[in-house]
Amino acid sequence: MAEFLTDAWLDELAAVAGAVTVPDDLHLVVQQVVLDDRGRETAYAIRIAGGRASVTPGRVHDADVTFTQDRDTAVAIAQGELSAQVAFMAGRLRVGGDLHEVMDRTQQLVELGDLFAPARADTIW
Repeated sequence: MAEFLTDAWLDELAAVAGAVTVPDDLHLVVQQVVLDDRGRETAYAIRIAGGRASVTPGRVHDADVTFTQDRDTAVAIAQGELSAQVAFMAGRLRVGGDLHEVMDRTQQLVELGDLFAPARADTIW
């Protein structure tokens, strides 16, 4: 078990991502940025390409979309207590990048299901 947003937690996400197969034609890079109550950030990227998924710590320069939120919002979304759409509408989630890229891939992303469920089940929130 690893605590949310720690290096060990990111390692668990990476391991889970590395164990799944995704459609070869799905290419997307999602940057996640989580700010703590002092404005310090933890960033990581989820990359889906070439039939594989991966997670890397830090910021990337080729993100298709970036989601920025505070820690409480990130926890609520990750635990399924708050949808990203509701968080966005409430101003708790900022979205940057090419939203059309994500919207064009919505059905493919839905078909992937919850890739990170195994890691979430073992997360210390």
